[in-house]
Amino acid sequence: MKKVLVMHGPNLNLLGEREPGIYGTDTFESINAEITKRAEELGFECEVFQSNSEGALIDKLHASRLDCVGVVLNAGAYTHYSYAIRDAISAIKIPVVEVHISNVHSRDAFREKSVISPVCVGVIAGFGKNSYLLGLQALKDITEAE
Repeated sequence: MKKVLVMHGPNLNLLGEREPGIYGTDTFESINAEITKRAEELGFECEVFQSNSEGALIDKLHASRLDCVGVVLNAGAYTHYSYAIRDAISAIKIPVVEVHISNVHSRDAFREKSVISPVCVGVIAGFGKNSYLLGLQALKDITEAE
């Protein structure tokens, strides 16, 4: 079975309690359960990882190149300024789908710029928790086309 990695960046462990008007009321745990279920339906083994640390996210991206066919990544605020995460994505040579729960383009001006988008295969934003599920579908389509 092909393995995928779903990564959550900083503050996403607080889903369900953090700004529910923006991020919804579903908990981090319930969203991860839906992600895992959908991945299995698509024929993937799914590993879910969250960290508030940039270095831990980079280390996990590096490790994913050894056993994963792709990554669904919500880098949180690191999306907008982490050239280190951008370089890690570029280095691993497996497809990474950038996802966001909110529509980052309709929020604060600083959220409109993503430094990781140029090295990701695509971006899905604004569909709430479904952004992750759509990201998994995108990986399925990409990996079947290869």
